[in-house]
Amino acid sequence: MRKSIWLLSAGLFAISTPAFAQSTDTDQGAAQPTDGATAEAAAVDNTAQQAPSSDNGDIVVTATRRNEALSDVPLAVSAVTAESLENSGVTDLRQLQQLSPSLQVSSTSSEAGAGVARIRGIGTVGDNPGLESSVATFIDGVYRSRTGVGLSELGQIDRVEVLRGPQGTLFGRNASAGIISVITAKPRFQFGANGQIDIGNYDFRRLELGLTGPLSSNIAARVDGVYVKRDGFVINSITGEDANDRNRYLLRGQLLFQPSDATSVRLIGDFAKRDETCCAASYLPATDAILSGRTTSTAKPLLQALGAVINDDTFARRATWTPGFGYQSDVRDWGGSGEIVHDFGGAELTSITAYRYNKYTRGTDADYNNLDILHRAADGNSYNRFKTFTQELRLQGEAFNGRLDWLVGGYYANEKLKVSDNLSFGSDYERFANCLLINGVLPTALSPSPLVGSSCINTAVATGTLTALRAGSVPGVTEAQRQQLLAVLPALLANPARPGFGSIAAALGQPTGTLNNAGLLDVYDQTSNNLALFTHNIFDVTDRLKVTLGLRYTRETKELDARFTDNNVICRSLLGSPLAALQQLACFNPSVPGGNVNPAESRKKESEFSGTAVVSYKPTDQLLAYASYSRGYKGGGFNLDRAGLARQNNNGPVLPTASLNGLQFAPEINNAYELGAKFNGRGIDINVAAFLQRFEDFQLNTFDGTRFIVVNVNACKADLGGADRDNSPLTGGCTGDTKPGVTSKGVEVELFMRPVTDVAINLGTTFVNTRYANNLVGTDGSPLTNALFQLPGRRLSNSSAFVGTGSMSFNPRITDSGIRALFYVDARYQSKFNTGSDLDLEKLQNSYAVVNGRIGIQGPDRRWAVELWAQNLFNEDYLQVAFDAFAQGSGTQRGVQQGFYARSNQLFGAFLAEPRTYGLTVRTRL
Repeated sequence: MRKSIWLLSAGLFAISTPAFAQSTDTDQGAAQPTDGATAEAAAVDNTAQQAPSSDNGDIVVTATRRNEALSDVPLAVSAVTAESLENSGVTDLRQLQQLSPSLQVSSTSSEAGAGVARIRGIGTVGDNPGLESSVATFIDGVYRSRTGVGLSELGQIDRVEVLRGPQGTLFGRNASAGIISVITAKPRFQFGANGQIDIGNYDFRRLELGLTGPLSSNIAARVDGVYVKRDGFVINSITGEDANDRNRYLLRGQLLFQPSDATSVRLIGDFAKRDETCCAASYLPATDAILSGRTTSTAKPLLQALGAVINDDTFARRATWTPGFGYQSDVRDWGGSGEIVHDFGGAELTSITAYRYNKYTRGTDADYNNLDILHRAADGNSYNRFKTFTQELRLQGEAFNGRLDWLVGGYYANEKLKVSDNLSFGSDYERFANCLLINGVLPTALSPSPLVGSSCINTAVATGTLTALRAGSVPGVTEAQRQQLLAVLPALLANPARPGFGSIAAALGQPTGTLNNAGLLDVYDQTSNNLALFTHNIFDVTDRLKVTLGLRYTRETKELDARFTDNNVICRSLLGSPLAALQQLACFNPSVPGGNVNPAESRKKESEFSGTAVVSYKPTDQLLAYASYSRGYKGGGFNLDRAGLARQNNNGPVLPTASLNGLQFAPEINNAYELGAKFNGRGIDINVAAFLQRFEDFQLNTFDGTRFIVVNVNACKADLGGADRDNSPLTGGCTGDTKPGVTSKGVEVELFMRPVTDVAINLGTTFVNTRYANNLVGTDGSPLTNALFQLPGRRLSNSSAFVGTGSMSFNPRITDSGIRALFYVDARYQSKFNTGSDLDLEKLQNSYAVVNGRIGIQGPDRRWAVELWAQNLFNEDYLQVAFDAFAQGSGTQRGVQQGFYARSNQLFGAFLAEPRTYGLTVRTRL
């Protein structure tokens, strides 16, 4: 099966974006059939109008905020039309990757709060709300502050555009790697209606309705609604419940007011709701890594003895979670925007004013099995909330008899982010920690196999292990080790009724202290103010030679206030005590002295210049060549995780109470270079772009099994002698100059063909080498944590060396009345990549291909359609992201290979991509 998929993918080996959709008259009825599925087209629609075709048949685009023929635009920009989205079954941004090889969108523990988009292998892992994305998302020109906001229903749209590389001189908000821009369908001055019903497997139901028309001679309105419900893909192997389901709706209303030919006002309001269970995860096959390969897992039987069900047949799509603690994912997203465009004659003014509200409330069984080890309760105290106001102004015109096309703009954004986190140990945690403790304290010479059972310490007593240790020398244990163990054992057994941490609590003066249900309630309040001025100017040096110069100045201020609260009395009591070395298992979430602290507010202020310079030349009317340089900027911020503040104190982590400054990270800078060419021939278009991007202070967010780590990644110009690859967090600092820590370079090729009437074939590929440099360091040359020892010289996570996408559509007329058939197929092939941001070998995903297909009958002018469809037609199994299961083992295969330890028994979880889905669509439009 895999071989057949590969052959089909190779045959259609890529589609960047179909490029030859006919334009539609936005004021005259329904869209007409198109020859292709996508069009490399506008990056922005500054008048809320669909880009028209020119008289000679070229696609006219607005990628530079001007109406230009596609073949004249010196940018790597692609757009996917509404027809292409319908054919492929795309309804949110994640599915868009099927139609664009340079784009990848994925999600982890939550679609709503942990989505990430990558362009050319670059993106920002989305689990931490303190980090903005390297790839910015806009809907109708309004910035959406995190990628996960776009992983919902899009409704009726005109197109989705993907711009590759920095775009700060064209968009209000800066982005270091690229932009995804969604342009929704606008109101029309002629009555129109659309409806669509989808049904499919997994009890899939989707209903979409839309209505548009005039309210007066100069006011038009539009209302769109989408409702989706579907069962989940992951089944609880104990209870039979399902997870990773769909239960959402979207409502969007618009008014278009055109009081004169010179003025247009577009008002948009929308509300979206999601009440879903997402996202459950299965386990990767449970084994231990040893020097000679892999062997039987030692962590799995320990968990099973405590009552855990470990579903490590990964793609059986079975999982378990603690009763009462599932994967709540509730989202309320709403907002409004107003776009005003006025033509003064000599210049045109565009104003976009918007307010957005997004609240994601979550509940999480963070250990991903049925034991209650770690959870976030679904009690309303765990959420991310964004309140965002934005204002963009642009003024553009011409000078010097049209030789200069100028644009100046300003942008302001105020964002108030509130994060509340109630992460807590569960009711099974203490006995789980006792097992980890006794197996960690007793060397393997005493216990060749893990001591398992409801009380691992009682098992140790019953087997005589502790008696032998007390009696004298034991083979394989030095006298120093024996004395160290003897110093700890009395505390472990001081209270026979509660051996382990219960006894430790009593020894520390906390006789009722327990780790069970010990948790935190942390609240972060972050305010961001972003002010920018930008300009983008095109100079016609000759009729064929153009020079583009753009500049942007950004000033951003972020202020953070936080309150940390916890009730972990054992963790606090261990600090500074003779038993402090045992606190690791009690303090995965570092405790605060006194249990409640409000550190002084932290403030971060940045000022950065970015910009672009492009030289383009048309040696013939059909060929465009260009060279460009652009500098992109993404703001710094705060790591909204208390573990980022932890400092070692008396052999254990503790939170300082003085300041939040330790949570700061630096801005990300991208210096990008590109050479490109576009050929616009008869029946065939070819676009080629070669690029090189160098990222300074690359913002990395990774999970090490117990905490999120946020660092800026650079490289030392001097050789560190392998100190960045060792097992120490203290070695590997750089005393000299640094250089970019991440480089992305490669070639993109797009081919769009119309070989015969009613047939469109679109091919494209991305060859990209996105890697970390050697000799990696953090901000200001500081050593990186040893958890990142695998990064130097290796490819970034979720970055393939080769991606190809391809589509073919055949839309023949089958009756004289205009009824047509539709035969459509698209495919995406992706070479192997690592799904984990720490690059553990265990998290590799081999190459795979996903194929979608659709066949149907369409009425004249596509006024109705009945279609059968399938997504992931060959049911390809592949990972979105693999991760370290919380506290369930430790180590990694490469750590064993490099001699850091003899054995790694870490268990890994996996968030899976969707299986095969299929169904029926009935669609109509007037």
